[in-house]
Amino acid sequence: MKKENVYILEDRGLLYVSGEDAKEFLQNIITNNIENVTDSKSCFAGLLTPQGKYLYDFIVTKHKSGYFLDCEKKIIDNLYKQLSIYKLRTKVDLLNLSNEFVVAALSKEKFLEIENTKEELGYTTKYREDIIFLDPRNLDLGARLIINLEKLYLSLKKLNLKSSNINEYYNFSHSIGIPQIDTENFQNKVFGVECNFEELNGIDFKKGCYVGQENTARIKHKDKLNKRIFPLTVVEGSLDTEIISIENKEIGKVLIKNNNSFALIKFKEKEFDFNKKLDCGDAKILIKKPDWLNIT
Repeated sequence: MKKENVYILEDRGLLYVSGEDAKEFLQNIITNNIENVTDSKSCFAGLLTPQGKYLYDFIVTKHKSGYFLDCEKKIIDNLYKQLSIYKLRTKVDLLNLSNEFVVAALSKEKFLEIENTKEELGYTTKYREDIIFLDPRNLDLGARLIINLEKLYLSLKKLNLKSSNINEYYNFSHSIGIPQIDTENFQNKVFGVECNFEELNGIDFKKGCYVGQENTARIKHKDKLNKRIFPLTVVEGSLDTEIISIENKEIGKVLIKNNNSFALIKFKEKEFDFNKKLDCGDAKILIKKPDWLNIT
């Protein structure tokens, strides 16, 4: 990411969770530890099915007396409904603030030029009273600014940033192996741990119970994790769904099929080679192992 560039992520939405029971409410259902989310720390987290399957992911930041959930805008109504199911009689308010606030992504280098910042995953501070933080998933993703629309362009001007095509940002995110677009295609098809939540700092295995916790812990501690989400590159041809190995065995499925495609891959197949081309319909593809993902 170039230091002078900023990406206005108009496809992101912001759900505000507040009220007397907001902290306990989130702690009981999301994969990460809400106790660690403060004015100086944000986190990445997910919401799973009771069986531990992926439903939604989001970044959680502290905002006034509640929390912002930064997620894909197109899923925000369904996320709202899902959270409402768990709300029951708790004193929690849910508010979609996507029409008032916007998310912008900028480089880590630019972030560190701002006063009172640190090079630390999820480190959060304020810029002109608006939340700005280093992405809690991976430092290479840079920083995010959550800001009222009315203040956006003045703040960008003061930071000497120029608005750039968001495709550049998402192409970069794909190149380092982190999916952010069309993630609803993961729903009920993969487990949270298969989405690399642990490596992206999205699961706290010590926090206690949350929705899907039992199966998530079982997969990790009994070494049953033999499939993961990986980015793929089309070398030639048109992408299909089933991925076939050179031994003519199905080794995975394409779940996100766009310019930044991702697949669920059986990476523990004997002698799996990330350098070998695989068949997917009439396409030849390569699976990329992210540098931050340590697997055997």
